[in-house]
Amino acid sequence: MKIQQTQILRGFRWQVMIPFILFCLYQTVSAQVHYSVYEEMQKGSSIGNLANDLGLNIKEISLRKLRIVSRLSEKYFSINVLNGNLNVADRIDRETLCGTAEECSLTFDAVIENPLNIYHVRVDIKDINDNAPRFVKEAIELEISERTSPGERFVIQNAEDMDFGVNSQLKYKLSKNKHFVLGEKTSTDGRTFPEIVLETSLDREMQSNFELSLTAYDGGNPVQTGEILIRVTVMDFNDNPPIFTQDVYMVSIPENLPLNSTVLCVNASDKDAGINAQITYSFGTTAKHVLRIFDINPQNGKITTKGIVDYEEVKHYDISVQAQDGGGLVSHAKVLLEIIDKNDNIPEISVTSITTPITEDSAPDTVVALIEAHDLDSGENGEIDCQIIGVVPFKLVSSFGNFYKIVTTRTLDREISSHYDITIQSTDKGSPALSSKKSIRVDILDINDNPPVFEKSTYIAYVPENNQPGASIFSIHALDIDSEENARLLYSIIDSNKNELSSTLPISINPVTGTIYAQRSFDYEQDREFQIQIIAKDNGSPSLNSSTTVKICVTDQNDNSPIILYPSFDVGSPTVYEMVPFSSVQGSVVTKVVAVDADSGHNAWLSYHFLQDSESSQFIIDPYTGEVRTSRNFQEKDGLRHKVVVMVKDNGNPPLSATVTLNIVVADHFHSALPEHSNQSRKSDSQSNIQIYLVIAIALISFLFMLTVICAIISKYRESKSPTYFNSNTYPPIDPRFFSKFNTGTLPLPYAYDVCVSLDPIESLIDADDSGVGNENETVPSAGLVQVSCNVIPHCIFIGCF
Repeated sequence: MKIQQTQILRGFRWQVMIPFILFCLYQTVSAQVHYSVYEEMQKGSSIGNLANDLGLNIKEISLRKLRIVSRLSEKYFSINVLNGNLNVADRIDRETLCGTAEECSLTFDAVIENPLNIYHVRVDIKDINDNAPRFVKEAIELEISERTSPGERFVIQNAEDMDFGVNSQLKYKLSKNKHFVLGEKTSTDGRTFPEIVLETSLDREMQSNFELSLTAYDGGNPVQTGEILIRVTVMDFNDNPPIFTQDVYMVSIPENLPLNSTVLCVNASDKDAGINAQITYSFGTTAKHVLRIFDINPQNGKITTKGIVDYEEVKHYDISVQAQDGGGLVSHAKVLLEIIDKNDNIPEISVTSITTPITEDSAPDTVVALIEAHDLDSGENGEIDCQIIGVVPFKLVSSFGNFYKIVTTRTLDREISSHYDITIQSTDKGSPALSSKKSIRVDILDINDNPPVFEKSTYIAYVPENNQPGASIFSIHALDIDSEENARLLYSIIDSNKNELSSTLPISINPVTGTIYAQRSFDYEQDREFQIQIIAKDNGSPSLNSSTTVKICVTDQNDNSPIILYPSFDVGSPTVYEMVPFSSVQGSVVTKVVAVDADSGHNAWLSYHFLQDSESSQFIIDPYTGEVRTSRNFQEKDGLRHKVVVMVKDNGNPPLSATVTLNIVVADHFHSALPEHSNQSRKSDSQSNIQIYLVIAIALISFLFMLTVICAIISKYRESKSPTYFNSNTYPPIDPRFFSKFNTGTLPLPYAYDVCVSLDPIESLIDADDSGVGNENETVPSAGLVQVSCNVIPHCIFIGCF
């Protein structure tokens, strides 16, 4: 059989090439390509150059993704991407695909992209003589009565040839014998059946059995044959074959009939009697698809279903039925079954091509995907409507046949939706209608269309002074609603022209995190606040940016101690004495301590206090103004000289302070206070050497007593003399501008004092005090200058060195 097929292929090769060339050059207006090919061609055989027929060159085959789209035909055909040939991919058996149909073809869609085009390709399958004629049975048993007259015809079951056309046109030949010749009978439907014609009378007594050979020849090249053995038994007279009520039975049945459902009943009758009238029914075909689905009752001719009738598998059946009586006479009828389609197949959607992701700036009507809707049903049951369910910026556009394009309806925005699930519903027009859904995910690709955005246009950062260099002082963050690189931000400090500044600034910024660092320690007294402008740039192309202003405020810390402006005790300056008249009443102003603090706010709020001392009980100080006043009237027993330590403290945490010592002299006259000063000086020296001179002091106690009495007499004598007053206008008042630079809130109003200087009276007093008798040889050094200043209340301040 294989040798015969090879010979057939070689014999018809020249017949195949000419139709290929003609069909490859032919294209219809509807973009259809038509080919013709013989069945049973070897795998890899070329049918035609599809690329050339579609107007493609070799480079465009892969670039435009030329491919076959079909649920059935892609099994049998393939495209060679190297030369564009359409090749046979699998064995093609016309009889399996189309049975005995007059026309047999396979169709598929050739799809190319960029731009998208679809071409309908039809390949006609031509028959070759690859099937030999076959009889239903291997042998036929005929019982012929010996009384049969010459010329009697006996119809024999014809042979079947699954080929088509001339390859299925059969001729018969009967083996040589002396009683029978070959005849032919044509039925009403045009089919022919072989007959054996009795040429000479039979004589059972001479010969009761005959064996004849009937050979069937088809019209192919080479010829295929089939053979059946006819056994003739000569019997007594049976002259009436069965006769069907119809030569052709035509029935329409719906698909999906239940098993064992009755299709129809065929009926034949025989005029004979007895065993010669007993009829047996059977199928006169060997078609497997018939025998698999239907069954016939041999006694009553009822045809029933034993398999599932499926319209999508076979649309009609041509069944040969035979009736044979008890005498071996046979008659035939045809049963034509038309299958009625039911809407039993759900429409399906397949994605032929899809483009994902697509950029969010894609123009409207951009093609996203190509889909195909198909339904195995026919008629209205196979007509499909497709629509997109839900609100999405996409629509369906009918393309070709059951192909649809999914296109955009507007410009997309990834920041609104990063992807879309497009749900497509396909519904057929059957009753009841069937539908299915297909979901397609389309991702949206981001473009850099959103600049970074700061939460505020101006940020305020508070930094305490004396901060650690390199410490983090603030952090800013900008938001970019783009994704990936388009949302990756870099921060930098810029000037008014948006140029990045150098690293010499007092601050720096982390370009990735936006954290701001101090490059040095800040001093509130020098850098109270400053502004910087920060820009955030994304990493898109082109890059987008935005800027914000950061105002950095340095907050004060209590890092400056109070500074006492008055009284001032600079190194080398004379000692300052505050003179209070003995007659001063309680609450009289003695002096005012003036201090300032370089800090601000609470840290610069100053308070004035006495450091507790035994002598401070005679004076009080206002904690807010620093004014020192008398706490009571003076008495004779009170000392003439007082040393008071004033502490000025700020309101910081922890507080800082400064101290100053006030030398207060209580006397009505300037010179009356000096002896006490001299005595106190000697007492100080005496106390420092008390251990050395303790014995001497006891021995000389009487002498010292007498000396004290003499000094007292001299002192009283001097007090009786007229006092010498100093001209208070000798020196002009202190310039108030001296205090202007300290006007920070801690010195509300300075006091002005008149100062006068005199040397001679002090020298004479010192001489008198030191000697007790006024030694004229003792002199006061030039450093012993005494300065006097007078306040509103008549009292004086002595400044001098002793």
